[in-house]
Amino acid sequence: MYNLLHELPVDLGDRSYPIMIGEGMLGEYDLSGYVGGSQVMIVTNDVVGPLYLEQARDCFPGKSVDTVVLPDGEKHKDWQTLNLIFDALLEKRHTRKTTLVALGGGVVGDMTGFAAASYQRGVPFIQIPTTLLSQVDSSVGGKTGINHPLGKNMIGAFHQPEAVLIDTDTLQSLPPREVSAGLAEVIKYGLIRDAAFLDWLEQAIDPLVARDNQALAEAIFRSCACKADVVAQDERENGLRATLNLGHTFGHAMETFAGYGNWLHGEAVGTGMIMAADLSAREGSISQDDYDRIVRIVSRASLPAWPPTNMTPADFMNLMAVDKKNVDGRLRLVLLRSVGDAVVTSDASPENLAATLKAFCRQ
Repeated sequence: MYNLLHELPVDLGDRSYPIMIGEGMLGEYDLSGYVGGSQVMIVTNDVVGPLYLEQARDCFPGKSVDTVVLPDGEKHKDWQTLNLIFDALLEKRHTRKTTLVALGGGVVGDMTGFAAASYQRGVPFIQIPTTLLSQVDSSVGGKTGINHPLGKNMIGAFHQPEAVLIDTDTLQSLPPREVSAGLAEVIKYGLIRDAAFLDWLEQAIDPLVARDNQALAEAIFRSCACKADVVAQDERENGLRATLNLGHTFGHAMETFAGYGNWLHGEAVGTGMIMAADLSAREGSISQDDYDRIVRIVSRASLPAWPPTNMTPADFMNLMAVDKKNVDGRLRLVLLRSVGDAVVTSDASPENLAATLKAFCRQ
């Protein structure tokens, strides 16, 4: 029997959908009610598939279920791998009534969602995220896409899922590094919108690192609630939603520089949040004590505090120049006005930005 711990809606009118969070959900929870037709295509990868594919099939009783297994890793988040999904859909003669299902982490979720947005001009899909990072962030909100050699997530579409099913039991099979990567996105929500959540995280970070199921379920619920609220107000990132990218402009530059997959997304975001906090302190928005507090909790989550050792300020500036938040050639960054309050700005002092980059780049 499964244990449904939390259910919350993402309120988008006629495109609203539920997020179900619980234990023992895979293989037990019936998702067939979210499938309009008779066909289902589960997309997974060669790491997650052997662990959870058969259980995921059991979530769709009475449906015709096909599968496609992708190679694992951020380096495969590209056109060539995306086409494997389209090949499987066409070979199995899936119609526009099919429903795609993303079973895996953020890469599988983003690619499956993009395939769903594109196949026969758009079909439904369901998210079953199996990593902490995808459970608290990428599975919610409808951002889908693939990477380009010149920039992360530069090709994609907004396409909301029909439902998100989160089984906390899947986190027990994650490597410790993946748990830490997910905690970066959890910490982010406390920094940008919920100072009380950050207070709670400071007490709960050790149980979270140790994968205590009760602590994880609470962290996932509060993170998803925060993101669902933001997405309901700003689905297509015209303003408020961009604050969810705290640390991401610095982080995406690190991921691209290091080569996709060598730094996990959450690891780069963790370092990026520290850099954003450093710049926020230089801008006079947060105190040194606030900055030190942020460094402590990121470090306690076993996340890196420094960029790749051979990365230069020029590397950062060149790679940040292609960030999606930029408008009319102006670099826009997410900075902290205070702990629990973030803003998207293009007004950061160039001198302060240069000082932050110089402080963190260790040639």
